[in-house]
Amino acid sequence: MKIVAVIPARWHSTRLKGKVLADINGKPMIQHVWERVSRAHEVDEVIVAVDKERVLKVVESFGGKAVFTSPEQPSGTDRIAEVASTVDADIFINVQADEPLIHPFMVDELAQVFEYERNVQIATLVKRIHRREEVIDANVVKCVVDRKGFALYFSRSLIPYICGKGLNKVPAESDPGDISGRYFKHIGLYSYTKDFLFTYTNLPKSTLEIAEKLEQLRVLEHGYKIKTVETRYDTMGVDTQEDLEKVREILKQGQEHLEVIGEQA
Repeated sequence: MKIVAVIPARWHSTRLKGKVLADINGKPMIQHVWERVSRAHEVDEVIVAVDKERVLKVVESFGGKAVFTSPEQPSGTDRIAEVASTVDADIFINVQADEPLIHPFMVDELAQVFEYERNVQIATLVKRIHRREEVIDANVVKCVVDRKGFALYFSRSLIPYICGKGLNKVPAESDPGDISGRYFKHIGLYSYTKDFLFTYTNLPKSTLEIAEKLEQLRVLEHGYKIKTVETRYDTMGVDTQEDLEKVREILKQGQEHLEVIGEQA
C-alpha cells in the first residue's frame, strides 16, 4: 500500500488568523507538524495542502512539498480529497496543521490498522482520559466504542453517563482511578482508504453532525463504521494565543511529545 499524509494548512482561522505560520521557538508551526509527520515510518509521502501562496513558500523553504487547493473548500477533509484526486495512493492520513506536538507513532498507528483490518475504510485515534477536567470539558470530544473497537458515538457531552454519579459527581482529580478506563477522548487524526475519502466528502451533512459540530458523526449517521485505535500519546491543538504560548513553553522545556503517563502538559 502507498500511504500519503496530507496536512491541510488553511490560512484563515476564526480565533487565531495565520496560525499555521505562527512562530514556535524559531520555526513556523507548520514546520513542526511536517517534521513530526515526516518521521513516521509507515508514510511514503507528506503533502501540505495550502490555500495561500505565502504558506506554500514557507513550506518549500524548509524542504516540504506543498500543493494549492481551492480556498472554497468547506473542510480539511474536502481539501484532502482534492489532493487525493491527483495523487496515486491507497491510504490518506489527515493530520491537523495546528498539532505541533503530534508524535510520529500516532501517524504510524493510523497507517498500520489497514494491514491487519482489511475491511476498515476509516480509522481515528482515541486515548484514555486520566484527568477530571478533560472529562467535563465540552471542548474535549469523548468517544464510546464497541468490543471490536469501532466507534459507537462521539460527543462533547459526558459519555458514558455513569448512573448514580452524573456530571456533577465525576470523581475529583485526586481520585483518578475512578476515571481511568471509563472515558476515551477523541484525537482528531484520521486515515481513510482513497475510495472512502471520496464517499465521505459526498455525503450530505447529518443532523447529529450539525447538532454537535462534529464532522465524524456524518459517517456514523449514514451507517458507516469508524475504527478506533487507542494510543498512549497525546497532542494539543493550537486555537488561541494562550494555546500557542503553552506549546512554546512545552517545546522550550524539551518535551517533544505528550504521553498518558505523567500527563506532561
